[in-house]
Amino acid sequence: MTVPARDGFVPYQDYIGSNLEILDVATGDRTIVYGSLESLQGPNWTKDGKALIYNSKGLLYRFDLAVRQPVVVNTAYATSNNNDHVLSFDGRTLGISHHSSEDHNASIVYTVPVEGGTPRRVTTLGPSYLHGWSPDGKFLVYTGQRGGEFDVYRISVDGGGETRLTNAPGLDDAPEYSPDGTYIYFNSVRSGTMQIWRMRADGSAQEQVTNDQYNNWFPHVSPDGRVIVFLSFMKEVAPNDHPFYQHVYLRLMPAAAGGGSSARVVGYVYGGQGTINVPSWSPDSRRVAFVSNSDLRRLQAP
Repeated sequence: MTVPARDGFVPYQDYIGSNLEILDVATGDRTIVYGSLESLQGPNWTKDGKALIYNSKGLLYRFDLAVRQPVVVNTAYATSNNNDHVLSFDGRTLGISHHSSEDHNASIVYTVPVEGGTPRRVTTLGPSYLHGWSPDGKFLVYTGQRGGEFDVYRISVDGGGETRLTNAPGLDDAPEYSPDGTYIYFNSVRSGTMQIWRMRADGSAQEQVTNDQYNNWFPHVSPDGRVIVFLSFMKEVAPNDHPFYQHVYLRLMPAAAGGGSSARVVGYVYGGQGTINVPSWSPDSRRVAFVSNSDLRRLQAP
């Protein structure tokens, strides 16, 4: 049973409970592995398949799938993390987006060992919201706001200068490499609605992948490179917005060119922001972790 947010809630101030779920994309079967009265967001699946990493109230948690218990990941001074965190392809390093008080609370990208430790700053400028690692571990791609425009940027994992990869008017967001490193998938509002696009790793040959009545966000390519899962908001939601607590679809499409026309719904979810912002495929490409929402306090009330 899902209890929606009450009328008049204030986004990014008022939150309701969360269910951490796992979806079998072939059968559509869903399993709730954990429920919380707090807001949980953005689950990653660890490369050994044993745990999920999500954020809640500025901290990162490792959720052990065997014992079904979360443990805080030590990120030292980085205690204002948002849901834009990504594991490297080898699973050894976690990239995080922390709101730095030294940068007027702007989101800054850092890296930290997956088992925890002291973060190392990567981006000089903010806000920067991390979304992807290159398969060789050398580069990070992220959404940056520069001069009032949100675009996709690339930077060495060691920091230094950033390279702007998109320059279309409007929001370009959620960049993520394909497992072979050939493409970067992202979502863009440049066509009037939010749709899935892709480009070569150097930013060239930008092409639209989906073109339908939905506003499509957060493309995540399966580890085997065959399919892409993404989030679809209804057309009533502003194209450049991805709010909390909406009726949304999880959809699946082939990764091959033209696959957007074959997209199908694999999950009906009450969620949105925080549901599937970051890569969350299981290593075997069979399952996806995501967050759904319900006002669990009201559900438990007598």
